Amino acid sequence: MSDDGTTAIVQLSGVTKVYRQGKVDVHALRGLTLEVGRGEFTAICGPSGSGKTTALNLIGALDSATSGSIVLEGQELERLNRRERSRLRRDRIGFVFQAYNLMPVLTAYENAETVMWVQGIDLTERRRRVLELLAAVGLEGLEDRKPAELSGGQQQRVAIARAIAANPAVVLADEPTANVDSETADRLMGIMEELNRAQGVWSGHGGWSGWWTARSPPTNGVARRDVPGTWGRKGHRDAVRRRATGNVAAIRRSA
Repeated sequence: MSDDGTTAIVQLSGVTKVYRQGKVDVHALRGLTLEVGRGEFTAICGPSGSGKTTALNLIGALDSATSGSIVLEGQELERLNRRERSRLRRDRIGFVFQAYNLMPVLTAYENAETVMWVQGIDLTERRRRVLELLAAVGLEGLEDRKPAELSGGQQQRVAIARAIAANPAVVLADEPTANVDSETADRLMGIMEELNRAQGVWSGHGGWSGWWTARSPPTNGVARRDVPGTWGRKGHRDAVRRRATGNVAAIRRSA
């Protein structure tokens, strides 16, 4: 179970990550322990260099922890081989990148359907879901435009649709609003939160858990409590802010 009583979908226990830079050990994460339930909407907030991206890369099976345990949907990531980790990323994890990472030669529609195409989902279902999601993020009528014909905010909406299209268990977004203005950023976060709440309409998995990183915390009022573990460089303060259906809570701890 997660801290708020929901079924835990992500569990981190005593996770550390140490990078070697020349003769120096850089401690990106220092004993992070955290549980997040299915359907929660969570933000990891903190300054540059505090380990936010490292945490998402570990949860997303893009990197391996130096020590500790990471469990996603009951699977301990460190026990998976390369092929199993690749399959997990394809089928159970959606990614939204700061730089969008859309394929420039593909249309918005084609970018959004890529993961489902790789999964082998049939054409009729791919079309139904992609059109539904692009409409949900406000891109109805723009399906045939390529990334160069879309604004930054519109490109990130395509990236959000792509991340959710394949019904993942977890969606990880690394500073998804860093390259857009504040008004567009607010709209994008609103879209992600609304999709998180509405996912039961699209998925039989009970809703995905959304994570994103940000350099500063959300401005809405939230409660705070401590989480065991330490992030990156000492002196940095980071927060894990969690939003679940019907309540808002936050977790802040000091490095």
